[in-house]
Amino acid sequence: MLTAFARAFRTPDLRRKLLFTIAVMAIFRLGSFIPAPGVDYTNVRACVADADGAGLLGLINTFSGGALLQLSVFALGIMPYITASIIIQLLRVVIPRFEVLHKEGQAGQAKMTQYTRYLTIALAILQSTTVLTTARAGVLFPGCMHNVLSDTSLVTMVLLVITMTAGTGLIMWLGELITERGVGNGMSLLIFTSIVAGFPGGLLSVARGDHGVRNIIVLVAVIVLVVGLVVYVEQSQRRIPVQYAKRMVGRKMYGGTSTYIPIKINMAGVIPVIFASSILAVPTLVAQFGDTSLDENFQPNSPWVHWVMTNLAAQDAPLYIATYSLLILFFCFFYTSISFNPDEVSDNMKKYGGFVPGIRAGRPTAQYLQFVSTRITTAGAIYLVLIALIPTLIVVFLGMSANLPFGGTSILIMVGVGLETVKQIDSQLQQRHYEGFLK
Repeated sequence: MLTAFARAFRTPDLRRKLLFTIAVMAIFRLGSFIPAPGVDYTNVRACVADADGAGLLGLINTFSGGALLQLSVFALGIMPYITASIIIQLLRVVIPRFEVLHKEGQAGQAKMTQYTRYLTIALAILQSTTVLTTARAGVLFPGCMHNVLSDTSLVTMVLLVITMTAGTGLIMWLGELITERGVGNGMSLLIFTSIVAGFPGGLLSVARGDHGVRNIIVLVAVIVLVVGLVVYVEQSQRRIPVQYAKRMVGRKMYGGTSTYIPIKINMAGVIPVIFASSILAVPTLVAQFGDTSLDENFQPNSPWVHWVMTNLAAQDAPLYIATYSLLILFFCFFYTSISFNPDEVSDNMKKYGGFVPGIRAGRPTAQYLQFVSTRITTAGAIYLVLIALIPTLIVVFLGMSANLPFGGTSILIMVGVGLETVKQIDSQLQQRHYEGFLK
């Protein structure tokens, strides 16, 4: 692999693409440390040191590489684009126009991308307003007594919203630049960069805690095992054989070939985990605006705030684990049913003379594909639940009081993006008659 990587840098075209990608990723990281106007960076650093990074804001902070809790110009990171992309995909079921655009090929995809950009900017305005509202109310960092905003006037608030929204637009443009002129999917690589950037600091915080050496050894062992499991499952697929009958078109014979339909075990990716985390974080976010004053036992005075913090904010609470698991299972089946349409696949096969051996074309083929998809999605959903619950199980097992510097979602994204990027570099190397990364 290292030899192939060296060969990639010796190829002028690939070297130019790799260096361009690395440069854009460096610019993205640099923007994460530039404070937005009106932010007291000294107080922000003091509050970040005491923050646990849990909940919805913690999820957004992960995808921004820690920029959110620093209130930098790239505070929102890539999260608005991710949310907009998911919403546009889900709206295909509700809005027939989106489904028509999806089937129109490249022109339709360009229109869908344009809609995604517009929605990203709208979500960036909404999310920046929410973040600044929580910061102004003093609940962005629960328990921190410092004022993170040096100026809370209307002009400064509007300027902050414009700055964070412009930062999101710039990140979206950087991601598209990587896709067009670099290597790999730009948006995925920026998410990869954000997650990897938080690992060293997170592991260092674990090492400084109680039983730091033991915890680090266990964490490294778990990371290696989980990465191996994720690579194995993400590369696994069920291949349904497809035969195409011979047919005459003019004087030429077409068809008569054999191929297969690859069905991945985890077709939904990390979307179910993101949806489940976002929904479960909403009650916690709402509770922070309630009566958070503490009694003599250091418990919230408000009964409903106490119930939310005990059952839905604590990640080791039985109700949280059960609800989290059920939401992941639901969204896994829901998103798979949207992204994989057995009727559409069956109609396309029938149109071009394809059939599954032993299964009649048409409705029986669609029913067979639905049966296979449901069984594989069941295994994939259970796998996602196990990966998502790894941080909670490790925290309980090690008796740690802080959250882990990584989550199952983070590892899933890193491994998936890494594999896809290596495959793209490998394919370009093979086009130039080199051996490539993969054997």
